[in-house]
Amino acid sequence: MKFIDLSIPIINPEEAVFDPPLTQPKIEYTSHDEGAEQMGFVFPRLKPEKHLPDGKGWAVETITLGTHSGTHMDAPWHFAPVQDKEKGEKKALTIDEFPLEWGIGPLIVLDCTDYEEGYVLTSEDVDSKLEQIGHELQEGDILCVHTNAPKHYGTKDYINYGVGMGKEATLHIVRQGVHVVGIDAWSWDAPFSITAQKWKKSLKEKKPDTSLIWEGHFAGIELGYFQMEKMYNLDKVPPVGATIYCFPIKIARASAGWVRAVATIPE
Repeated sequence: MKFIDLSIPIINPEEAVFDPPLTQPKIEYTSHDEGAEQMGFVFPRLKPEKHLPDGKGWAVETITLGTHSGTHMDAPWHFAPVQDKEKGEKKALTIDEFPLEWGIGPLIVLDCTDYEEGYVLTSEDVDSKLEQIGHELQEGDILCVHTNAPKHYGTKDYINYGVGMGKEATLHIVRQGVHVVGIDAWSWDAPFSITAQKWKKSLKEKKPDTSLIWEGHFAGIELGYFQMEKMYNLDKVPPVGATIYCFPIKIARASAGWVRAVATIPE
């Protein structure tokens, strides 16, 4: 069995950039030497050089980050306070309510690197890509989208690359029994920088096109679903045949949770 890590690290922006400035994580590292001093508060009259192995104590990290930092999973609560209007409206699920049985499933990868940056996929595009790999979506499949965004891994340009999944494309996927989707771009929707240009154009024409705004996410109002963003290595797994494991961290009443997504491929 071969294991493929589908997650990016939570990392200081000085090392790699995956988010705009206001949402970048911050990690403070406590060294083993500093940890040795801290242990003195627990063990009176402690002399690190005499009482600890090589004079070293514990290493600790303090992290400041949002629930959408790093590879993470959005819950329907992120999209709106309600979901499933198509079937009968109910309160949107938060990340701690993620059904565990949805965290393991067949991994289906659509290679969308042939589209121009910012392109918004339609239902027909999804069907065309599925036909190319000879697969029909099944209940419990976990569908992920591979884009050009990883080519800009760790740079400030990362957030400006990738395609987006339109509202109808998203609903088309979910209606076929898919509960969890993912993408290796910053967002399931097209990059904000590109969509914003379309929005500005519609304003100039005095016809504000509200359908442009976060359409892939807002699809969750009609049919609730869970969505992974900022994935990695989707080009290292086959279009079909792999299994994905993706359990979000259980954060009470949260809109998202960090996830260590991993794929396995039979050898």
